[in-house]
Amino acid sequence: MTDTTAPEPAEPTDLRRLEEEGEIAADYLEELLDIADLDGDIDIDVDHGRAAVEIVAEAGSERALRKLVGSDGEVLDALQELTRLAVQTKTGERSRLMLDIAGFRAGRKAELAEVARVAIAEVQSSGASVALEPMNPFERKVVHDVVAEAGLVSDSEGVEPSRYVVVRQA
Repeated sequence: MTDTTAPEPAEPTDLRRLEEEGEIAADYLEELLDIADLDGDIDIDVDHGRAAVEIVAEAGSERALRKLVGSDGEVLDALQELTRLAVQTKTGERSRLMLDIAGFRAGRKAELAEVARVAIAEVQSSGASVALEPMNPFERKVVHDVVAEAGLVSDSEGVEPSRYVVVRQA
């Protein structure tokens, strides 16, 4: 499934709701950091119509925060779901909040954008569809966005956890 439309600007009430989600998430994550005896600053933002929260490493604490990411981001994914549940418990509404820790998702996003650009170039030169390796929902969304910006089409196929993106001509 591909959404090629640009996200609509958030209404003021939507923006307030997303900021509230970020504040609730920040409180939850601050407690987690205290329990785990880890140092980090929390940045809250609204990005593409969803609350975005990042735990930023303080000088010298990057390695400790990486434990909250895991080797392939699996711990980060679990913490994101727990944080979303904490927000949902407080607001009564499902949250699409995105969590990043120590820049892991930002770095992964750059890597995936490059993977998408390589696939786009291959589709443009050969005309044939290109299937990528299985990815989690966050990773597939990044690829879909890059493909849409390039004017091509992408679809997610398969079943979790082996769901993957196919890039093809429009």
